[in-house]
Amino acid sequence: MKYRILGKTGLKVSAVGFGGIPIQRVSEQEAVQIVERALDMGINFFDTARGYTDSEAKLGSVLKNRRSEAIIATKSMARTKEAMAADIRKSLTELGVDYIDLYQLHNVKDENAFSQAMAPDGALVALQEAKEEGLIRHIGITGHVKEFLVKALKTSELLETVQFPYNVVEEAESRELLEVANAVNAGVIAMKPLAGGALKNPGLALRFILEQRAAIAIPGMDTVDQVESNALIGDNPEPLTDLERELLATEAMSLGTAFCRRCEYCQPCPEGVEIPMVFLLDGYFTRYNLQDWARERYGALKVKASSCIECGQCEEKCPYELPIRKMLAEAAARLDKQ
Repeated sequence: MKYRILGKTGLKVSAVGFGGIPIQRVSEQEAVQIVERALDMGINFFDTARGYTDSEAKLGSVLKNRRSEAIIATKSMARTKEAMAADIRKSLTELGVDYIDLYQLHNVKDENAFSQAMAPDGALVALQEAKEEGLIRHIGITGHVKEFLVKALKTSELLETVQFPYNVVEEAESRELLEVANAVNAGVIAMKPLAGGALKNPGLALRFILEQRAAIAIPGMDTVDQVESNALIGDNPEPLTDLERELLATEAMSLGTAFCRRCEYCQPCPEGVEIPMVFLLDGYFTRYNLQDWARERYGALKVKASSCIECGQCEEKCPYELPIRKMLAEAAARLDKQ
């Protein structure tokens, strides 16, 4: 595994890290096997969050016993000093560790969230105090709206890393943020490296990101096979050839921008619709000519897309502002049809 220095944190982290969202879907026993294998293959950067249900606990069950091998990053959407301080304590308990290497302001997506977090009684103050106490080692910020991440890096020297969706689909809109991060020596953590699973050649997609020498990629993983294949990319992240770059660009163009990245922020649906899964299957139906396969698996879902009552809660939470209700209706029209 190749390692990189994560900006001004000075942390030596694996070029390919571990995204902690999908591990929510596996059993505790499976989680142990997955995380153990990741460590064995040289992956040492593990990213999770307070909001990822039992992800902190599942990662912590292994990492607390192999603490010297792991660099642990987590995050909270708390915006006040009091709430962030409470979440830091919860994270320490769930992970079962005495300190956390990187704690991040999570999903700063609008002016209100930015102002609250940066206020004199805001979440950033709690992070600074926790760092002084030794409860956390470094401070970062995450989000999907590049404008506010740029603003944050320019505003506060306390922020040492920035985590955002970076992949071939979103390359153009990320250029300014990358430039600012490099200018202030903030470590770059690329989430959604496979565009939420929409990019079907993970090797090319990860190598595209790792061409940015200051960046690391954190694909989500919920099987040992995924860990092994992703770790091998981190072992030898060669630059893309012209042909590979062209293939990746062609796939990105076919996706456009109005598609689900499977970040799962829309969940849970009050009616029980597995929104990211519906869109994943609809993508197989529309983009990969797997209509029968997609319909078969859609038919096994307990709750169909047609159960949507158009309450709009999902759209309020979607960081990409997708018209989810309309997209669900369109998916239902295709997948429900026999």
